[in-house]
Amino acid sequence: MILFYLKRFAFFQILLACHLLLAQKKIERKTLVTRHNIEINEVDTLASLSVGNGSFAYTVDATGMQSFPEYYQHGVPLGTESGWGWDSYPNTENFRFEETLENYHQYGREISYSAQGKKSHRKEAAVNYFRSNPHRLQLGNLGLILYKKNGERATPADLENIDQKLNLWTGEIESRFSVEGIPVTVWTVCHQAADAVGIRIKSNLISRGRLKIRLRIPYPTGEWTDLGTKWSGESNYTSKIISKNEQQVAIARKLDSLTYNIGLTWSGKAKFDKKEENYFILKPTGEEDFSFTCRFSDKVFKKIPSFAEVKESSTHGWKNFWRSGGAVDFSGSTDPRANELERRVVLSQYLTRLQCAGTMPPQETGLTYNSWYGKPHLEMHWWHGIHYALWGRPELLEKSLPWYKKVLAKAKAIAERQGFKGARWQKMTDPSGDEGPSSVGSFLIWQEPHFITYAELMYRANPSEETLLRYKDGVFATADFMASFAHYDPQQDRYELGPGLIPAQERYKPMQTFNPTYELAYWYWGLKTALEWKERLGEKPDPAWQRVLEKLSALPVQNGVYLATESATDSYTNPEYKTDHPSVLGTYGMLPETAILDKTIMKNTLNLVWNKWSWKDTWGWDFPMTAMAAARLGMPQKAVDALFMNVQTNTYLKNGHNYQEERLPVYLPGNGGLLTAVAMMCAGWDGSIGKTPGFPKDGSWRIRWEGLKRMP
Repeated sequence: MILFYLKRFAFFQILLACHLLLAQKKIERKTLVTRHNIEINEVDTLASLSVGNGSFAYTVDATGMQSFPEYYQHGVPLGTESGWGWDSYPNTENFRFEETLENYHQYGREISYSAQGKKSHRKEAAVNYFRSNPHRLQLGNLGLILYKKNGERATPADLENIDQKLNLWTGEIESRFSVEGIPVTVWTVCHQAADAVGIRIKSNLISRGRLKIRLRIPYPTGEWTDLGTKWSGESNYTSKIISKNEQQVAIARKLDSLTYNIGLTWSGKAKFDKKEENYFILKPTGEEDFSFTCRFSDKVFKKIPSFAEVKESSTHGWKNFWRSGGAVDFSGSTDPRANELERRVVLSQYLTRLQCAGTMPPQETGLTYNSWYGKPHLEMHWWHGIHYALWGRPELLEKSLPWYKKVLAKAKAIAERQGFKGARWQKMTDPSGDEGPSSVGSFLIWQEPHFITYAELMYRANPSEETLLRYKDGVFATADFMASFAHYDPQQDRYELGPGLIPAQERYKPMQTFNPTYELAYWYWGLKTALEWKERLGEKPDPAWQRVLEKLSALPVQNGVYLATESATDSYTNPEYKTDHPSVLGTYGMLPETAILDKTIMKNTLNLVWNKWSWKDTWGWDFPMTAMAAARLGMPQKAVDALFMNVQTNTYLKNGHNYQEERLPVYLPGNGGLLTAVAMMCAGWDGSIGKTPGFPKDGSWRIRWEGLKRMP
């Protein structure tokens, strides 16, 4: 009998060991990624696909190229953009940036802000000039011209048998379609170290003379958006062929403040000619299998990689990406939403890697098309970037951090102009770090502690003196501003934020608003973390930082919930204040627990916001922010429900893009926010207990993850 039980015990031990071995088995990443390969079977203007390398992207329609830009322009536009591609119109009116400034009475003195306004025609014109210059360029539209038997050009309606696939594992798009029964196959790839796109085309249309390749270079609009479809303008921009032989051509594109180069190389026979100004035709004249590469650069280059080289670079680069960092497998779950969440996660990794991993903070629409003139918003860099560190790829966030050092002097100049110490980080900005005038952006402050967040994540990834020395100047300049900006009220013996600010929820008038809850908590965490950096470096604590930290205003409470701001006692009764970002949830969602937080009050606040907010008037990152707050508060079911809230701005298209509205069909802060929330819900946060603490424990979620890092 004893032997029987021993054998039975041994049997169960073996079963347990097998179970543990299975549980610890590494995720088969290629299977995970490729089960979400994108397949498109129609002309869908919201299903444009992109290839790119983090600093350059090329977006295509159902033909695998940019053949129908006007047709797609009100969906996901067919853009070609880079990190270096910026131009400025001549300042013919000799506008000075000082003309955009307005003085506001604050803290007993006049403080200048670069704000929009209509006090004079001259001031309005100056504001508009500095908002729109520099502007990011659409570098070139590279598409097919397809002809029908009768000689007419094919339209999107003439495309038949569409079968387009994006192989996420290799970054290659394969596009199959027919024109009047004649099949066409196009392969599209992007080089991972050069701004070059490689195209291979196979079709009988080539030998029949019914297929040409068009390079058309659009004019910049200089407007809020640029869809890459403006083909004429008053400016005398030129595109000149500077060299040409049987296999290669080089073009110099000259604008007002930028000249850049476009080079094409091809295999096989082809003719290249200029059709008209800024419009070129490459016509294959040989075999039915034709390949070429198009490279863009702001520098002179000698080599244009072949299609084979571009394909090899794409395959190698994307395989390395997917094999690095973290992965999450939801395939064991029974919750019917699990596969969709996995799809969104995989596609968001692809999109943010190719659109938002450059050497400066990205714009909200990445490298697809311009919003806000193509300029980055520094408050959004949190959403664009911190997920890289949480997914075990801190080097992709780190790529953009030297830019802050580059523009630090200008951030300090803003603070000095306003009478503050340290560096006041810009809101809407450009490659050189200049301010973009704005009636909202100039008053925002929640981007200020972000640099401390980035530096702290870099330190967690590499806790060394080298890291501390690399980022300490930015951390300390940030803390100097934060302490200086906090205003001491002797009557209440406390430091206040404002008036003279707009919180992350952009619904409040700056000179009537003070002590927003989220910003107060962020100020507390940021100053406390900066003091920890002083300690790590063996330096004395800064007394100004300590004073503000010790006497910072309490988070404003009314009826057992946190107000959006202390100045808005009607935070949850005024309909306007129940729209836009519910940033009060960032207090314990984006941010860790601080000594000034009461979790019971925070939980009451989340429940009130959940029930009372006008969710149709929100943005894509509001849903992951809500999920993070719910997870930290021990409400995992609400966390998952937040990620799937049925609201238009929480829509994820076939191509993975977070759709907001027609003017913003692409909104990458939503994708980055989703990745941040999922990493946190899986790997947890400082002080969390158990595995996957952000997901319900009712058996419906069975999750395997690896390579993720805890959220602070």
